[in-house]
Amino acid sequence: MQGNPLAVMIERGCVEWCSHAEELSTLFGKEMVTGYIGFDPTADSLHVGHLIPMMGLAWMQRFGHRPIAIAGVGTGLIGDPSGKSKERNLLTLEQVEQNVVTVQEQLARFLDFDCGINSALIINNYDWLGKQNLIEFLRDTGKHFSINYMMGREYVKSRLDDPEKSISYTEFSYMLLQAFDFCHLFENFGCKLQMGGNDQQGNIIAGIDLIRKKAGGQAFGTTYPLLLSASGQKFGKTEGGTVWLSPERTSPYKFYQFWINTDDRDIDKLLKLFTFLSMDDIVKIMEQHVSRPESRGGQRRLAMEVTSMVHGDQAARAAERASAILFGEGFEPSELTPEMLGILMGEVPAGVFSDSAMSLAFDVLAESGACSSKSEARRLIQGGGVYLNGRRLDASGEIGADDLLEGRHLFFRLGKKRFFAATKV
Repeated sequence: MQGNPLAVMIERGCVEWCSHAEELSTLFGKEMVTGYIGFDPTADSLHVGHLIPMMGLAWMQRFGHRPIAIAGVGTGLIGDPSGKSKERNLLTLEQVEQNVVTVQEQLARFLDFDCGINSALIINNYDWLGKQNLIEFLRDTGKHFSINYMMGREYVKSRLDDPEKSISYTEFSYMLLQAFDFCHLFENFGCKLQMGGNDQQGNIIAGIDLIRKKAGGQAFGTTYPLLLSASGQKFGKTEGGTVWLSPERTSPYKFYQFWINTDDRDIDKLLKLFTFLSMDDIVKIMEQHVSRPESRGGQRRLAMEVTSMVHGDQAARAAERASAILFGEGFEPSELTPEMLGILMGEVPAGVFSDSAMSLAFDVLAESGACSSKSEARRLIQGGGVYLNGRRLDASGEIGADDLLEGRHLFFRLGKKRFFAATKV
């Protein structure tokens, strides 16, 4: 693909600030640019807040440039204080290195690590930070930073001004380590661009300054915006907490639902930020969405695009179908494959029943807790409001061994949208 990734990212709303934008744009047109983003491996998964930087690296590579993802094992042992109001808990080297394994797998969904000259790289900054001698570091790097400059950082001032807070020398020195990273990458990998969140602007500028003073070179920086929803909530946060990229932390179904629940006012912005759809395609999607907002076509396209990128096409389709089932769309018993059953059972109330209750749905529903009593279950069944594995139960309420899914599960729908999973013990 030919073109300028900076122009594309600006057009799609991915860039908040850029140092020397015209010069960087010219550089993209003259040579293959190497750019990097650092990922903090203090958790065993990335989350949706990391998707904008991941998209930034992916856009670079799509236009023929080389992305580097820094696994911040070295800096992760310190913890970036930017935007933090209190000291972070420090992790051991073993904990951080284990987290990197999962982070690498998640980045591979967006970046190609085997495509030739502009193959993506994942580099562990502990490889060079771990070898630093304190005296040499203070002499060769620390001398380029004034205390006045470092004290001017907002997160430092906010902690010093509040008697309830403090900042340790460990966190205070983080800026120097990140600047050292940028300079190391410039000197050893020809990396001229660092990207990061807008809270990283000061750290990025420190790296640009260090490269100029120490290596005599010119480097560039861009930041992406702090993303808020139309309601003013920080993007990626829900009532249930952070939305993670790991399926163990946030199931593909819940991940899909996060995007389905997007406010209509945010659809256009999020399609531009989090998909590779062309701007023309996004215009068409939005025209259809505005004409029929009740169909939630924009949300469904957004959810499918992002879930497919993060979890794969198969998981996205399964999440989409599970969503349709749980929101009242009919289904055939054959659709309840082990995979689909696992998704559904993870999202609905569940209970257990004994083998002695097996022959009658009245007994199963009452014993498993789906209904408060056998009489309630009987009324629902005789009224035609109970479905078992997708078929309507007749008034007799009889069920047999052939109805058991995977030999032990029964999947009920009571009324239009109430579901219950009962398991034989």
